[in-house]
Amino acid sequence: MSVKHPIIAITGSSGAGTSTVMQSFQHIFRREKLNAQIVEGDSFHRYDRKSMRAEMKAQEEQGNLNFSHFGPEANLLQELQDLFISYGRDGSGKVRKYLHDAGEAEPWGQEPGTFTPWQEITGDTDLMFYEGLHGAWAGDGIDIAAQVDLCVGVVPIINLEWIQKLHRDQKMRGYSQEAVTDTILRRMPDYVSHLCPQFSRTHVNFQRVPIVDTSNPFIARDIPSADESMVVIRFANPKGIDFQYLLNILHGSMLTRPNTLVVPGGKMGLAMQMIFTPMVLRLMDLKRRA
Repeated sequence: MSVKHPIIAITGSSGAGTSTVMQSFQHIFRREKLNAQIVEGDSFHRYDRKSMRAEMKAQEEQGNLNFSHFGPEANLLQELQDLFISYGRDGSGKVRKYLHDAGEAEPWGQEPGTFTPWQEITGDTDLMFYEGLHGAWAGDGIDIAAQVDLCVGVVPIINLEWIQKLHRDQKMRGYSQEAVTDTILRRMPDYVSHLCPQFSRTHVNFQRVPIVDTSNPFIARDIPSADESMVVIRFANPKGIDFQYLLNILHGSMLTRPNTLVVPGGKMGLAMQMIFTPMVLRLMDLKRRA
């Protein structure tokens, strides 16, 4: 953690909706005229797309059927912690991008599924913003969560998370349902061991809960809409949170525990703006004072 160079991390599974939270923060950064150094969690995968497929095959031949991006072996977690420590110290560090598709790869003259070269952070940034799988990971002598000033977990209930992943990977990436299902099953041990524990280290969790039947996510034709959902917002430390103000401005919301606010799904974006804007401004105020 660093007063002069704060770090915000969004952590969640593939298909959890972390990109939606990222958009809310980008609105805050633009409105408050903040220059954020964006770090994508995919850029700290150990293997590019082709190498990952080869490594998965090699692992399967050795009897490991659960090798996945969720686990530490497939990621550069020491390097991610080193980046956070370096940035927190003096605003420096090395970053790169993972090129997901042809549109991202074309300007670099590279193949999709590859990494850009490592580059030093340049320019004067106000804060670092990470979005990925391991923003609150800890283990094996590494404690990434301890380097983060504000950590947010995005955790839809599991059936909804699967529905979102199934729809995204089939419609946007062209995978078959069988292939996506195999991926979900392969990742499950790492999900339990390496993702779930992170949500006990976050400062705020957002959990979207559908209020329609999602009993069998593998036959769902549509992702439940925002109006067909509620969002459970859990604060690790509710001290300083103006719940009465939030209840007044977020119509239809309610407190279910002293540290838990439930809002209609359609109010999720507004809730993020109302909750995180004061938090970001506080980080910037402490930065200026330092």
